[in-house]
Parts: sequence; structure tokens; C-alpha cells
Amino acid sequence: MRTIKAIHQAAYHPIADLITYNPLPSARLRQIDPFIFLNHHGYQEYPRHNNGLPFGPHPHRGMETVTFILEGDIMHKDSGGHESVIEAGGIQWMTAGKGLIHAEVSSDQFKKEGGPLEILQLWVNLPAKFKMTEPRYIGLQKEEINTFPLEDGKISVQLIAGQWEEQKGSFDTLFPISLSTIHLEKGSKLTKNIPAEENIFFYIVRGAVKIMGEEIPFRNLVEFNNDGEQLSFEASEDSVVILGHALPFNEPMVAQGPFVMNTQQEIVQAYQDYQAGKFGSWKG
Repeated sequence: MRTIKAIHQAAYHPIADLITYNPLPSARLRQIDPFIFLNHHGYQEYPRHNNGLPFGPHPHRGMETVTFILEGDIMHKDSGGHESVIEAGGIQWMTAGKGLIHAEVSSDQFKKEGGPLEILQLWVNLPAKFKMTEPRYIGLQKEEINTFPLEDGKISVQLIAGQWEEQKGSFDTLFPISLSTIHLEKGSKLTKNIPAEENIFFYIVRGAVKIMGEEIPFRNLVEFNNDGEQLSFEASEDSVVILGHALPFNEPMVAQGPFVMNTQQEIVQAYQDYQAGKFGSWKG
């Protein structure tokens, strides 16, 4: 059974009027290779005639973003020509690769009508061989994502990427990675086989779970030792968990602003390329 190495409480880092908690990276944890960054926005209620999400046009290179929309919506637009509005329950997966510019804002309808908002964005590193791959973006609505029950319906697994026994994730990925959003009713238990050499990403979005008798509330990231083939946990109350696992890259990582590369020189090159207009043109 996997044992807990450390528990990392998300720190409060509001962005404008957006409630934001950030457990990764922190002073104690740089990454859970290849998972490198997580922002948890909300839960909060937006009034009518609001400004919505504040993430206007900005560049990325060398990594991927996975965005979980639990409440509210996101309107995505990028320099590769992709546009979409993904609503509650949906997922966005963007591969920045060699570079693109994108904006993540609220839809006109959300800004007009307001409502609940809870959105998480996870950054996943890319291995050196894929750092300069062609950018891509896919957004899927809730009904387009493979979702299946466990424990007689007490657990619902939204399988975003990877394999879960005979089930297949809804996004094809550049390297093997498993990623799921798991909804659990109070008292339900889940045990999953995960190879000991893979790193586990485990974040409690809502509720609380027990792991080896220790109760851990929401807005905590659990770091596990690589000492077992099974992960087991129980919901102390109705809960939502993001669970990911993958082999670590064990490569050098230099992260600066929106760019994640292997060397400082590659970071300098990324800024130069962005300033030279090599990330595509932006049309507002």
C-alpha cells in the first residue's frame, strides 16, 4: 500500500477578484514529476454583470495545461485558431509545445448572468523530446468524457486520460499518463493498482478523505512515497478528488513565468521567440 510522504495545504493567492488556492509548487514541493503546477479557483459566486476570469492573452512553451471546469465556464481562444466555450463538467487539454498565445476568459453569458465558479488548472510538464512539438488544443464537454460508476454507483470516475482496467481516457496524450476526476459519496472506498515507480498526483478538491486512517480535508495535495502497488482511500464526506499518475521524466526543469524548459538558455530563447512573433499572431 502506498504511504503518505507529506501533505501540502494549498496557499491562498487571490488573482484580482478571483479566489485562488495554490498547492503546487510551494516552498516545500517543487514538483511531483511530471505534474508541476496547480491553481484552484473558487468556489465562489459571481454577481450579474461581472468581469469574469482575468486571464487575457499570454504565451506558453514546453508544457501542457489541463483545465477542470467544475462550475461556471471558460471561453478559450489561441493563436492556433482554436476557440471554444467549455461548460461545467468539461475539460480542456492544451499542449503548448513550441509555443502559442492563448486567453482563458468567461463567456459573455457568464459575465452577464453570473453564477457559481470553480475551476482548476493543472500544468503537466513535457519531456525534452516533446518540448517543441506542434501546439494543439481539445476541449470536451461533460457528456463527451468517458465517465463510469464504481462501488454500486457511490463513486463516479471521469476518466480524462490513460487506462482504468478496460476503460480508456477521453484524451490521447503524447506520453503515458493517467488523469481522472473522481466523485465519491460519503463512506465509499476506492482502491486502485498503480505501479510503484509511477508518481501519484492526488488533490482533494471538495470534502475530505481518509488515507491509512489519516483524515485529510479539501484543498490539500497528498504526496506519496513510491513504496507500494496500491492506492486506497475512503471518503469521510461527499468528496471530489483529482487523481493522476505517470512515470517521472527525471530530467532537468527550468520554469520561468509561462515557460517550462530544460535549461536556462532555452528559457531565454523562448522569450526571444515570443518577442519576435514566433508564437503566432493574436487577433483579439
